[in-house]
Amino acid sequence: MSPTGGTGTGLRVVVVGATGNVGTSVVETLGGDPAVGAIVGVARRRPRWRAPKTEWVEADIVTSDLVEIFDGADVVLHLAWLFQPTHQPLTTWRVNVVGGRRVFDAVARAGVPALVHASSVGAYSPGPKDRPVDESWPTDGWPTAGYTREKAYLERVLDTFERAHPRIRVVRLRPGFIFKREAASQQRRLFTGPLLPGRLVRPGVVPVMPDLPGLRFQALHSADAAEAYRLAVLRDVRGAFNVAAEPVVDGRLLADCLRARTVRLPAGLARAALAAAWHLHLVPASPQLLEAVLRVPVMDTSRARTELGWSPRHSAREAIEEFLVGLRTSGGMPTAPLASRLSGGRLAEVGTGVGERP
Repeated sequence: MSPTGGTGTGLRVVVVGATGNVGTSVVETLGGDPAVGAIVGVARRRPRWRAPKTEWVEADIVTSDLVEIFDGADVVLHLAWLFQPTHQPLTTWRVNVVGGRRVFDAVARAGVPALVHASSVGAYSPGPKDRPVDESWPTDGWPTAGYTREKAYLERVLDTFERAHPRIRVVRLRPGFIFKREAASQQRRLFTGPLLPGRLVRPGVVPVMPDLPGLRFQALHSADAAEAYRLAVLRDVRGAFNVAAEPVVDGRLLADCLRARTVRLPAGLARAALAAAWHLHLVPASPQLLEAVLRVPVMDTSRARTELGWSPRHSAREAIEEFLVGLRTSGGMPTAPLASRLSGGRLAEVGTGVGERP
């Protein structure tokens, strides 16, 4: 008998949000572990991608009967998240917060022994950039950015959930920014939009890289994030874990990846330019998200390394360089979120309003 209640046939793991950047890596990683007997991949659209030990279930976390899907599971991993539309915060709130609460409630009603939730460095309150903070740092997010506001709110929901259901093992992973080649096209659509010429994002072509005050953040490869989730599934651990790779990313590292020179740029000027582009529907990422990135703390990952036994195989630089390769080559996978190209191409992206509709 495993700590999560599995039998000799292996654990039954439900992955909610199984077709995105992290979800596909998690499914692959769990599929290769002999302790995992079956994986239920939950997504709004059934993928063409096939993965070992995995059966696919089409469901919407806001409207579907999740209790029926979770029945008989040993662990539920909640990875589903809607980043867009940034111009319609009520839509993302409904999916991320209301949907997240429905996932947690269904875990309890189905009697699932363990819940692993994808939180984020974005859940943290503004913090230092010159020293790392551990998991006790406040998780109030940055209130003006929808992503950080919603991640922080679900932390409070989980606080209440843990008190109400002490027998359920709850794990929260708080990763840095997660990259892989196959997710590059999706991330371009989500954050930079159709106007970024991906083939030009190559070393020696981009002449300068803005270096903003406060631009220090942590990153990791999607495969390393997936390994942290695998360990959270298998090990008898509870609570929050920071996960990120070295080194801390800044403007100089990004410039070095592109063989560009850095140009110091006031944060206020960058925010004003992004705000103008966002209001004109030229880019999908909101200026509030930039403000949040400039304020997130640097995380201490000691607990993940000692209690989970986790260590990344890729450096933060390697993860970013693989993402840049994916931008140039239209990296993707045969799932709806990770499609390398939408039907209609970039004109179709423009037709959605860029940040107006998902």
